[in-house]
Amino acid sequence: MVIIGENIHVIAQAVSTAIREKDAKVIQDLAKAQSEAGADYIDLNVGPMKKDTEETMQWLVNAVQEVTDLHLSIDTLNPVAMEVGLKACQKRPLLNSASGKTDSKEKMLPLAQKYNCDVVISVMTDKGMPPDVESKIESIMDTVAYANELGIPNEDIWVDPILLPISTAGEGQRFTVLNLEFIKILEDVLPGVKSTVGLSNTSNGVPDQLRPLLNRTYAVMLGKNGLYSAIADPLDKELMRLIKGEMTGIAELIYKTMDVEDIDLSSLSQKEVEYVKTAKVLMAETLYSDAWLES
Repeated sequence: MVIIGENIHVIAQAVSTAIREKDAKVIQDLAKAQSEAGADYIDLNVGPMKKDTEETMQWLVNAVQEVTDLHLSIDTLNPVAMEVGLKACQKRPLLNSASGKTDSKEKMLPLAQKYNCDVVISVMTDKGMPPDVESKIESIMDTVAYANELGIPNEDIWVDPILLPISTAGEGQRFTVLNLEFIKILEDVLPGVKSTVGLSNTSNGVPDQLRPLLNRTYAVMLGKNGLYSAIADPLDKELMRLIKGEMTGIAELIYKTMDVEDIDLSSLSQKEVEYVKTAKVLMAETLYSDAWLES
């Protein structure tokens, strides 16, 4: 699984301050740490970026490229900042991200074609989030067709189904299951496309100490269904070990839970039990609560 390092994100106070004050060391230390931890891409998430757009994006890309030769993922809602970032990249970048919204199709997708880069396209449309697998597929097929007409081939497209927090009342668990199904069938309906997710979105709103367990478990589950890449935290060593196939026993237990096989919890270690219980929550076999490990 390709890992896009998520840690340079403007929502983090240290990153926001470093960008505002042009403190390259903070940004570069994060880039180096993610590179050394095994990330394949470094995501530069600056959100809408409304101030000193061109100068700031140029500075950020250059600062990161001074300390790593990894490909960059340029992550902004501002098309002007996006173009500056793409143009500054020394290696083929990833445009993160476009969507099925009219404004995005008209402003972001042409940039992917102009700079001959890979592009993340989410299932979002002008109507918002498609509510089920069928409508997600319909949405993304329409947007991919639009991209193809611009000259962007399927092989350059990474599709994001949009993960919702599992803690979202009434919808969270339903969407964790729907997205597993979506990833499983995506390549059959759109041959050549890749899949990606913002992994940490799943655990938003969950107590901090429980978030890594959810992220790790869901990564294994999505990987079983063919997930190509994830925007995730490469500094989570156990997550990286799971993704690299170094914890086969845990992975097999998660697979058995997905296949609804009987598992004797009394024969397992505490860690194994925690992964099985978490997989059951992500499969919506057990109702989500912050105390799911205690049940």
